Amino acid sequence: MKTNKPQRLRQLLKSRKSLLMPVAHDALTAKLIERASFEVFSIGGLGIAASQFGLPDMGILGQGDFQPSIKNILAASKLPALVDGDTGYGNELNVRRLVREYEALGAAAIFIEDQVWPKRCGHTGVKEVIPAEEMARKIEAAVRAKTNLDLLIMARTDARSACDSLAEAIKRAKIYLKAGAEAIFIEAPRTIEEIKRIPKALPNTILLINMMEGGQTPLCSQKDLENWGYKIIAYPLTTILTMTKAVQDSLAYLKINGTTNDYFLKNMASFEELKQLLGFPE
Repeated sequence: MKTNKPQRLRQLLKSRKSLLMPVAHDALTAKLIERASFEVFSIGGLGIAASQFGLPDMGILGQGDFQPSIKNILAASKLPALVDGDTGYGNELNVRRLVREYEALGAAAIFIEDQVWPKRCGHTGVKEVIPAEEMARKIEAAVRAKTNLDLLIMARTDARSACDSLAEAIKRAKIYLKAGAEAIFIEAPRTIEEIKRIPKALPNTILLINMMEGGQTPLCSQKDLENWGYKIIAYPLTTILTMTKAVQDSLAYLKINGTTNDYFLKNMASFEELKQLLGFPE
């Protein structure tokens, strides 16, 4: 029997005070997240753009580029996943198509953002956002498009960066909730005070916050964020930054020493561990 991942995500949101959500940039990472006993994960555009294409998350890639990777990542894990839908790659018709296709792949939740297209990563500089009313129509289209009523539609706003105003971001969040979004993701609050302000302004709302190492938002503990009112705590770069550092270090060691013998014993997974993870014994 096929697992109803959207239903499972809703059960977790009801039964847990908060959920830690690391991001998988490929299928192997999704398997590692599941093995590490996390309950949910996310699939983000920056990680796929970097790992699969070696490109920045700057609107260079479209749905047709991301979708094969998303399909493989979702298929690699039994865990429910939140999928990055960027701006929907167009108008309401494009959003409807994206929701139906990602739902068919097994997404448990999808978020759509209000940047103009081409967009850019939320922590990499000044951005532009579309009118709130236009974004509301996209959210309405996303809600109408889903066939599994448990599929969670989340609205992301980048107004904090684009307009330099948290008040505008909160105002937009309320409009998106009225349009049918069931969860809100306000990208890039700049201070602890701003982080605390969002749940107070949006009570009884499923809120996601990004904890991006090196980003514009201060890193906080799960305990604090949960106490302040956040339900989902996403770590969008943890896995890919770790991978980048590990590969850099191993290649530098090999170049200097001409062997990986000593390095392997201390810093690498064993071949047996990899075979177990990939299912060789089965």
